[in-house]
Amino acid sequence: MSLTDFTRPAGQWQPHLTVACVVERAGRYLLVEEYADSPDLAVFNQPAGHVEADETLIAAAIRETLEETGWLVEPTALLGLYTYTPPAQPHSTYYRVCFLANAIRHDPDRTLDTGILQAVWLTLDELQASQRA
Repeated sequence: MSLTDFTRPAGQWQPHLTVACVVERAGRYLLVEEYADSPDLAVFNQPAGHVEADETLIAAAIRETLEETGWLVEPTALLGLYTYTPPAQPHSTYYRVCFLANAIRHDPDRTLDTGILQAVWLTLDELQASQRA
């Protein structure tokens, strides 16, 4: 059996590698408020994004969290590996590597990524009460 026996024709299936961080401090979690599928639906998400070329998973997690929240973090542990295939995109699979991380330092003057409304610290109760998770 050759390596070509395991490849798929171009355009049939597209993997996406993403990273995320769960950052907890004094019972509050660092989240980003952003628009989901429409400009009318703002949701709270964990800081996350795609891994770039020649980037390690940890470097990507640090970069994405900084870009989306203004917080420099230090990943401390692997939380889990997750997959998601959007119903509207059956040929795309997202692989997410999620880390636990500590907040190190905040840059309040940093411009956040496009689409991010703000970074917030919420308790689990506040997040559940918002009904926007």
